[in-house]
Amino acid sequence: MMNSRGDTNGYLPKHALAVDVVLFTIQAAQLKVLLIKRRQPPYQGTWALPGGMVGRDESVDTAALRALQEETSIGNVYLEQLYTFGELNRDPRGRVITVAYYALVNAEQVSLRGSSVRKTAAWFAVKQLPPVAFDHRRIVEYALARLRNKINYTTVGFQLLPKAFTLTELQSSYEVILNQSLDKRNFRRKMLQLRILARMREFKKKGRQRPARLYTFTEPKVIKLQEKGIIVPF
Repeated sequence: MMNSRGDTNGYLPKHALAVDVVLFTIQAAQLKVLLIKRRQPPYQGTWALPGGMVGRDESVDTAALRALQEETSIGNVYLEQLYTFGELNRDPRGRVITVAYYALVNAEQVSLRGSSVRKTAAWFAVKQLPPVAFDHRRIVEYALARLRNKINYTTVGFQLLPKAFTLTELQSSYEVILNQSLDKRNFRRKMLQLRILARMREFKKKGRQRPARLYTFTEPKVIKLQEKGIIVPF
């Protein structure tokens, strides 16, 4: 038994360890999160974050990637550990501690493959989430707050873009995440001053609009800026 000091006297209490993944993307100028429809109780038929229990022979990182692959067919994404949720009564089945992760993906680079996956997984606008199981709404809100904070001092927004993108597309991704409009001239000036963008020879043409220059992300320069503590305030 555990005494008042937290000592277990060699006995380990039966706490379950789980993982949940908040996967963000941008579709139709909206920030969206991937949810899956639960097939089993509790909350059967309710939408929830991809996730599951951690196996005895796997790390939490491995469990998160496995759960995402099994439930959504999406793999090969970079997951960042978000927070550990361990409040009491999170799960009606018993004491469950969850390690949450979040990631950003470009909508064109991922697809929900397989008929069974398409029936049980879907993208939802963060602003219009359906009723969700457990405390998953709180986890999504926590991930969104982290994302909005990190976009001010990292290049996390680039993960939502294709390899080649226009400055308009880059600004749009920031505006969608921050849920606010940014001054076009000021945004472009700051981005170009940081020298983290490489101009490409190619242009992107959309309708009758003037072709827009394509850019790509120069990761080595970003790493050097981060090491110097340089931030990008918008």
